[in-house]
Amino acid sequence: MADELPKGFEPQTVEARWYAHWVEHGVFHPSEDPDDDRPTYVLPMPLPNVTGSLHMGHAMMCTLEDVLVRAHRMRDYNTLYQPGTDHAGIATQVVVERQLRRDGISRHDIGRDKFLERVWEWKRECGGRIVEQQKVLGLSADWDRSCFTMDPTYCRAVREAFVRLYHEGLIYRAERLIYWDCVAHTVLSNLEVNNEEENGELFEFAYPIAAEDGGGEIVVATTRPETMLGDTAVAVHPDDPRYQGLHGKSVDHPFVDRKIPIITDAILVDPKFGTGAVKVTPAHDHNDFETGQRHDLELINILNPDGTINDNGGPFQGQDRFEARKAVKRALKEKGLAKGSKNHRLMIPRSDRTASIVEPMLSLQWFVKTKPLAEPAMQAVRDGKTVIIPEEWTKTYEHWMTNILDWCISRQLWWGHRIPVWYCDDCDHLTVVNAESVEGCEKCGSKNIRQEEDVLDTWFSSALWPFGTQGWPEDSLKLRRFYPASDLETGYDILFFWVARMMMMGIHFMGE
Repeated sequence: MADELPKGFEPQTVEARWYAHWVEHGVFHPSEDPDDDRPTYVLPMPLPNVTGSLHMGHAMMCTLEDVLVRAHRMRDYNTLYQPGTDHAGIATQVVVERQLRRDGISRHDIGRDKFLERVWEWKRECGGRIVEQQKVLGLSADWDRSCFTMDPTYCRAVREAFVRLYHEGLIYRAERLIYWDCVAHTVLSNLEVNNEEENGELFEFAYPIAAEDGGGEIVVATTRPETMLGDTAVAVHPDDPRYQGLHGKSVDHPFVDRKIPIITDAILVDPKFGTGAVKVTPAHDHNDFETGQRHDLELINILNPDGTINDNGGPFQGQDRFEARKAVKRALKEKGLAKGSKNHRLMIPRSDRTASIVEPMLSLQWFVKTKPLAEPAMQAVRDGKTVIIPEEWTKTYEHWMTNILDWCISRQLWWGHRIPVWYCDDCDHLTVVNAESVEGCEKCGSKNIRQEEDVLDTWFSSALWPFGTQGWPEDSLKLRRFYPASDLETGYDILFFWVARMMMMGIHFMGE
């Protein structure tokens, strides 16, 4: 007797059976036959991070993409839905470090190699779960082409991109003011910082004017009193009559042996705000940094990587930054220099990854010159070669690309693509090559070399996704046939993190 039909639809049974049939018969594989002249349709999957399980947002996104892919496949397009996962640098490292903390240890307790072993264990568990979820959703992706951004072939593409940009003069190393995450102990890009309006305090205190300049005092205001330990100037507006007699004079720092000049600056100072006098901390404020460049001021960093005060902080050395804030206020009151405070709404920069308050800090980092890369990417949209839907985001894209800053691509993490730069301790030469390791300095031959400890920003590697997954930098039929992508479905929140950078890299390396 034949099996009875089930009384209700059983999706787990029916969908699994059909999906296995499709996979077995290679329905999702595109053709690489050089004689196949069908039109090509390529949709790269926005790669999920290996930080956990997929959520409803992923399900909606993948459904929309799969509709496009299946519709083109049914119209006899040679169709590729490119799957993969992202190593997600800081996001994944934060997850694994959280696991270690539950065991009462830190990554520094076990060292870099052991920590990376733990991350790979997590990746295997998490990455496998993500792929299974995608298959349950019925995605018609070519799983044989699935790529992880730390796969050996993809790593080679990432190194190649860095090396080429470096030798073209588009990557450089410089000391700049950056945002520092004191919890993750790494630099963040501006896009990884969320400015949140919160209640704060505007604290006023006086700097004693040097005795040789007539004595007296000048009052300044700040929302971060601890940063006065790094002050190297007090600025006033050149036309402010209150301070005409103080131009070129100096004040005495109350806690460290330092005289601070009184400068005039019409760009920084609004004479109608506060006292009309502004403390200048070039190493810990972006506006102050620009002021410091205009006036050739000393740059004094007062913070250690963990957010404690360093040896430039005088008697406050070793204190946590927020404890130091309280201690500085108390000490100013004891010296009779505190002038009161008032409530003040201010924008607090917080890390997108750890939610901690980030610190503007002077640091030596690697950067990409973005202006030469951004212009062709903007022109592609203006010419209609790339169309952004909905159209309203085109203006936002244009504005962001027009005002783009150089991109800080180095991260003080252990998980990620280690920067392919080797420093020679004998001749100071930098060997920059596409290799996992080098035996000696390419200039002097010395074996006394060391590789850069930092890794690349996750978005640097994911910016290569459309062509890095097709075998670049090797020229191949696969690369020529499946690049560029036909469509990309993604969220507006990563239009600049990912899409704009993919366009910049794609046009630069592939010409389109």
